[in-house]
Amino acid sequence: MTGPESTGKTNISDHLAKYFNALWIPEYARYYVSNLQNKYNYSDIVNIAQKQIDDYIKFSSGKSGLIIFDTFLIITKVWFDEVFHRYPSWLDQNIQELKIDLYLLCAPDIPWKSDTVRENGGIKREYLFNRYRDEIEKLNLPYFIISGSGSERYDSAVKLVEKFLKKHA
Repeated sequence: MTGPESTGKTNISDHLAKYFNALWIPEYARYYVSNLQNKYNYSDIVNIAQKQIDDYIKFSSGKSGLIIFDTFLIITKVWFDEVFHRYPSWLDQNIQELKIDLYLLCAPDIPWKSDTVRENGGIKREYLFNRYRDEIEKLNLPYFIISGSGSERYDSAVKLVEKFLKKHA
């Protein structure tokens, strides 16, 4: 899953994992940032990226079946770039080498819900949506856009994953 904040990534990824009886890897960044005593810094985002890489290696090595990641390195790369105007040189290599079969990019077409760790509401959501899409397209990675509200959003995600799985069976 990828996309701006408050676009349903966690709910959709959890739904997909249950629907497909898949392994679900929750978003680590939200957990990490919400447990900090101070505002996050560059090294905190490095720690988050490394945990995402470690989880990928741990959960995908030698295992079969569907794995759903609630956010991954493209979001982290854009986060680095937007906040710190730089990112670790090893991040691009990991994005290319750690193969994700399909990206689901959540559109910012549902209402924003503020919370203690979200910081990019308003028009910034559309801007970030375009940044994520540009990163995915630049790398020629497969993706579908998830849009709509309520059950329409969940149904769309399920149908797109089923379509992808059928095509690549």
